Amino acid sequence: MEKIKSPEESRKLLDKITFDLTRSIVKRDELTNFWYFLLIMFALVGLWGWGIQIRDGLGVSGMRDYVSWGMYIANFVFFVAVSLIGFLISSTLHLLKINWSKPISRVAEQVAIAAVALAGIIIINDMGRPDRFLNVFLHGRFASPIIWDVTVVITYLAISVLLFYLPLIPDLALLRDKSPDDIPKWKMKIYKVLALGWKGNAEQYKLVYHAMRVLMILIIPVGLSIHTVTSWLFAATLRSGWDTTIFGPYFVAGAFVAGVAAVIIVMYIYRVRYGLKDYFQDYHFNMMGKLFVFVCLVYLYFNINEFWVPGYKMKTAESIHLTNLFTGKYAGLFWSAQLFGLILPILLMVNRFFRKPVPITIISVFVLIASWFKRYLIVIPTLEHPFLPVQNVPANFQHYTPTSIEIMITLFSFMAAFLVVTVLAKMFPVITIWEYAEEKGIDREIISEPKNQTP
Repeated sequence: MEKIKSPEESRKLLDKITFDLTRSIVKRDELTNFWYFLLIMFALVGLWGWGIQIRDGLGVSGMRDYVSWGMYIANFVFFVAVSLIGFLISSTLHLLKINWSKPISRVAEQVAIAAVALAGIIIINDMGRPDRFLNVFLHGRFASPIIWDVTVVITYLAISVLLFYLPLIPDLALLRDKSPDDIPKWKMKIYKVLALGWKGNAEQYKLVYHAMRVLMILIIPVGLSIHTVTSWLFAATLRSGWDTTIFGPYFVAGAFVAGVAAVIIVMYIYRVRYGLKDYFQDYHFNMMGKLFVFVCLVYLYFNINEFWVPGYKMKTAESIHLTNLFTGKYAGLFWSAQLFGLILPILLMVNRFFRKPVPITIISVFVLIASWFKRYLIVIPTLEHPFLPVQNVPANFQHYTPTSIEIMITLFSFMAAFLVVTVLAKMFPVITIWEYAEEKGIDREIISEPKNQTP
């Protein structure tokens, strides 16, 4: 922790930090308005497509008797995967006292909240009768993995929101007491309510630290459960490609890869858009790059395991599935996802140059896109090759191709996730002000002073 020589220097530095870290809240220009317009319009188009699906049924999608899961479930698995980054950065790295992760934790929670919220919505998208969603709770059976999945998604969302909100309370009080004059009054009213009368005394800080630690510990089993249970939805069947015992850790490892990529992209956007180069430093991107390489290596191990074992035994059904992936219909997509989403990123990020902000952000974009296609490949090829022979059915029952309605609803899910992250960034500081100020040696008494108080 840095030491500040005098209270005057502390106040000046705190004013600068507050000014810099509230730039995302006060900055509003034509680009911001256009971004909001773009997100809302695309989201509305997706909602229109969802309305058509509710009116006409799931027949408007490409899903049929054999391929009964399609793009929606690929989206669901993808968003659940991305949401796990909150558990990794905001909880695990914090508990291990890895200090470089602190400025990134709020970004990770923003991404986690947006992703897990949309994962829950996508479950409803996939239902032909969303009005019957309550039946999952009213008449669900404990033996059904769907019940487990819905339960852990809701629990993980609740804990993620609390982990986002609790360290935000001192910031809300700080904004309430000494915020820049250009913050809109309606936002100030919200800050005053959400600050819960925070005074900044030692007892309140102790309470927040204790509550955060409890949540950080609690989110570890819940975070592991959310993607492990998702993997059980697949692994509990006998289908080739899914009938494996490694799907739990395999899904978790892949989730860390997708989540790290998403956080790096958001970090870079904040760094450039809100002038936070001094806060999201090259050092942070370098450390995220090292973490990226580590989780990619773990995921690579599980990928090798996933295909090596069935390839060695080469049962008839597994042979058809692997041939379809390696040299058949999905070979181009499969090898592209492996190459651009895993192998090349590892080889490049071993070099420090590619862990700089611009290169690692470009790599993260490719990895995130490849991560979505990887989930698509987990879902679709297996369903297209059931054990029972496919006969006496129309041709469109034998193969799956997403329809325009599915693409529109998928577009809605991504636009809605971007919208959630954008709104959170425009409402609250993207880095914890009080925590960063303490790291710079500013006393809590100065952070909690009323506005314009003199020594």
